[in-house]
Amino acid sequence: MRNVFAIISMLMILGSCSSPMQTEQRIQSVGMLLNGNISDHIWNEKGYQGLVSLGEKYGMDVYYKENVATEKEIIEAIEEFSNQGVNFIFGHSSFYGKHFTDVAENYSHIQFVYFNGSYVAKNVTSFTFDTYAAGYFAGMLSGKMTAVNKVGIIATNEWQPEIEGFFEGVKNVNPKAEIELAFLNDWNEVQTAQGIYQQMKSTGVDVFYPIGDAFSEEIIKQAKRDEVYAIGYRTNQAELAEHTVLTSTVHHVEKLYEYAVEHVNDRNLAGQLKSFDFQDGVISLAPFNDQVPHSYQYEMNQAMEHYTNTGLLPER
Repeated sequence: MRNVFAIISMLMILGSCSSPMQTEQRIQSVGMLLNGNISDHIWNEKGYQGLVSLGEKYGMDVYYKENVATEKEIIEAIEEFSNQGVNFIFGHSSFYGKHFTDVAENYSHIQFVYFNGSYVAKNVTSFTFDTYAAGYFAGMLSGKMTAVNKVGIIATNEWQPEIEGFFEGVKNVNPKAEIELAFLNDWNEVQTAQGIYQQMKSTGVDVFYPIGDAFSEEIIKQAKRDEVYAIGYRTNQAELAEHTVLTSTVHHVEKLYEYAVEHVNDRNLAGQLKSFDFQDGVISLAPFNDQVPHSYQYEMNQAMEHYTNTGLLPER
């Protein structure tokens, strides 16, 4: 009888270890590292807002540190967070991937998550926005709305999935359209982006898709002055110029923050490369402005719904 009691007791203990209450307590508090200021550009602002919302929703302490850009600063910030009881750290950039994997073994009690990279470890996970379809739908809209069959995409890096998607989307609806493309290789090169805009504008481009954090806002403001169209990036930028911004390709990073917390509590996150798209509610297009004909708004909405349900983009 004593042995039976001991076995039952052990089962009860093991069961309590995996109970909801126990897993909910896994995350004590959350920290976020940014390699710029929270007000630097759209991406950092969205990250900070997502962090604050996370604290409010789950009732946990949240911390952030700005301008953490060197290996020494990253290690010091992680150590400071660890001493504060933080056991979940977001690196709000692909920049943090390698640095996290380099130190992860020394901080096995901390789960690290960063964005758009390829480095992983047992306690390091990368979240990636699969933005090909977002670029495709932006291209479809641009191809329809250009009056002169000339559109332009001002990109940061060649690897951005939006670029190829944009080309395919434009050609799907308007094979005659010319597409101009330029790279900056820097998310914050506002002045260079403005120069590229002027060059494209001089060739007749009348729809612009600037896919970079710091410079998208400036390009949209310039497009408003020149009375041409633009598509916003990462957040709904219609407030900058409601008659200029046809729509925006929106990244709902705050939903990924919630996803991360929920899946860490379920012990289902470690060491993964995870990709997110329309189907996950993490990427969407903002409402179209009134310049877009209602018939084409309907067509676009049908195409996006079909893609969300099937994973299939429109064919020519």
